[in-house]
Amino acid sequence: MKALSIRELKNNPSAALRDAQTDDLVVVMNRQQPQALLVDLAHLGSADLAGVKFALAVALFRQGQVSLGYAARVAGLSVSALIERFGRMRIPIVNVDDRELEHDLSAIATWQRPPSA
Repeated sequence: MKALSIRELKNNPSAALRDAQTDDLVVVMNRQQPQALLVDLAHLGSADLAGVKFALAVALFRQGQVSLGYAARVAGLSVSALIERFGRMRIPIVNVDDRELEHDLSAIATWQRPPSA
């Protein structure tokens, strides 16, 4: 295990990531108190890794931090497989507010009207 300060992490994040690859764990210290952990995902083992990547993809997508396609890449799944899993989990893949929904429904109603003679 290696400890480094927030300043060290900020000044050289690549070195911190390399340390996480070679050591099992890197502890980021803030004012002499542990603040965060850096763990190379490969150290988790293959069984845990898929679950961690999927959970990360779900969290990032739900927070609006990544697109559906990017979430699929993080999870190591195709977009269609991710949509299927999200459906089983009842996670909406489209986020539309009431105003947008009303606008879309109005547009559909307009398209469905027969043409005027």
